[in-house]
Amino acid sequence: MTNSTQLAVIGGGPGGYAAAFLAADLGMQVTLIDEAGHPGGVCLYRGCMPSKTLLHVAKVLTDAREARAWGVDFGEPSVDLDRLRSWKDGVVGKLTGGLGQLSSQRGVTYLQGRGELVGSTAARVTAQDGHTTDLQFEHAILATGSRPASPPALSLESDRVWDSTRALDVPAVPSSLLVVGGGYIGLELASVYAALGSAVTVVEMTPGLLPGADRDLISVVARRLEVVCEAVLLETTVAGLAEEADGVSVTLQGAGGDQSDQRFDRVLVAVGRVPNSDIPGLERTGVQRDARGFVVVDGQRRTAEPTIFAVGDVVGEPMLAHKASHEARTAVEAIAGHKTEFHPAAIPAVVFTDPEVAWCGLTEAQAKSEARMVQVCRYPWAASGRAVTLDRPAGVTKLIVDPESEQLLGVGIAGTGAGELIAEGVVAIEMGATVSDLRLCIHPHPTLSETLMESAEVFFGQSTHVYRPKRPR
Repeated sequence: MTNSTQLAVIGGGPGGYAAAFLAADLGMQVTLIDEAGHPGGVCLYRGCMPSKTLLHVAKVLTDAREARAWGVDFGEPSVDLDRLRSWKDGVVGKLTGGLGQLSSQRGVTYLQGRGELVGSTAARVTAQDGHTTDLQFEHAILATGSRPASPPALSLESDRVWDSTRALDVPAVPSSLLVVGGGYIGLELASVYAALGSAVTVVEMTPGLLPGADRDLISVVARRLEVVCEAVLLETTVAGLAEEADGVSVTLQGAGGDQSDQRFDRVLVAVGRVPNSDIPGLERTGVQRDARGFVVVDGQRRTAEPTIFAVGDVVGEPMLAHKASHEARTAVEAIAGHKTEFHPAAIPAVVFTDPEVAWCGLTEAQAKSEARMVQVCRYPWAASGRAVTLDRPAGVTKLIVDPESEQLLGVGIAGTGAGELIAEGVVAIEMGATVSDLRLCIHPHPTLSETLMESAEVFFGQSTHVYRPKRPR
C-alpha cells in the first residue's frame, strides 16, 4: 500500500521538525521521517543538548573550585559518572519526548525509519525490522544533517579513540586526553573533560584556535585554555596513531616538520563535520551536490529538483541548529506560495567554552579581507562592575561600525554569558540600528549587557567607565 502526503520531511533534527511543525501549522498534511524514536536529530540526541548539559556540569565544577578564592570551600568535587550520564540522558529524553508530543498534537505523521528517495515525488521508509512504507509526496524537504568527519589518517579501530558522539557518552574520565581539533566541538569538549579532571592537550593544525573568528575574541578563551589544559599546540598535526596496552601512542608533527611521540589514555577526534548528503536514491532525482558534498539550493532552499527542498547542515555552513530552523521556515513558506528568501543579516555563532565566545554579522577579519572601511569599538570587561563581581573580568565586547553611516555591522563578545548577550547584537543588526541607537538604549546596572551600551559609547569617546577619547577622522 502506498501512502500519500503533501509534504515529506526526511530528517528530524532542528531543521526537519521545525519544517514539519510549521507546515502543519499552515494546514499542510505532513509526514516526518527519522530513524530515532522521536524528533530531535543530532542536536538533541548527540550534539547541542548533551554537550550543553555537560558544559553546565563543567561550570559547576569550576565554580566550586574557584570559590575557594572567595572564602567559600566546598572541598574537592567528586563526580559519579553513572549519575551524570543518567542525568544527561534524562535531559535528552525529556526534550525529545516533548517534541514527540508536539508532533502528535499538530497531527504530523511520524515514520520511524531510514528514508530513501524513489523519485522526485516518491520515497520509501525502511523501519529497523525491515518493514517498508511507500510514500507519495507533492514536496519534500531534505534535512538529514551532518556527522563527525573521520579523516583516514586519524582512523583507528579502538575504544580509546573517540569521536564527539562517543565523548558525549562520557564512557570514562581519562587520565590524559588528546583533543585533535581546535574548533567549536573540540574546545567545548576539551573544557568538559578538563573540568572533570582529565589532563587535556589540544592540537590544532592552523596558527590559531577557532579559525575564522576574530583573534581578539579568541585570545580571551585561549588564555583560559592555557590555564586549564595541559597544553595547547598550534600548527600541529597528528602524523600517526597506534594503540598500546596502556593507551594510544601519538606522533605529533609541528610546523617545521619536527615529530615527537606522546602517549595518551584517550584520543578525541574533533576535526569538523561532513554533510549527510549520501541520501539513498538521491541519484534518481535532479538534486545536485557541490564538491564538498553539500546539497545545492537557491535562496528559497529549493534544489535543482523543483519538488525537493533542503535545509540545515546538509546545504552548507554555518552548520548551526538555529540556522537550520530558519532555513526550514523559508522552505515551508516557499512551498506555501509565500514571497520569501533566506537572506539574514546576522547569524549568531556561539562557542560554549569557559569563557564563551559569540559573534554575529560582519567580523573584523572579514572587513579586512574585503578591504572594507570600518571602525572597531572595544569595551574591556575589566571596566565592567558586573564582570568583576563575577570574578570574570577577562572579557571584551566589540562593535563593528560603518564610520560614515554609523550603522552597526557586527558584534563580537568574549566572556561569561556571551551566548545570551549576542542576541541583542543580532536584533540590532537585523533592524538596521546605528551605534547611536545602541548607546541611547538604557541598560540595567550592574549587568554584562551594559558592555554593549558602553561599547557604543566608546565609539563617541564618551564611555563612563573607560577613558578613550574619540580620535578625529
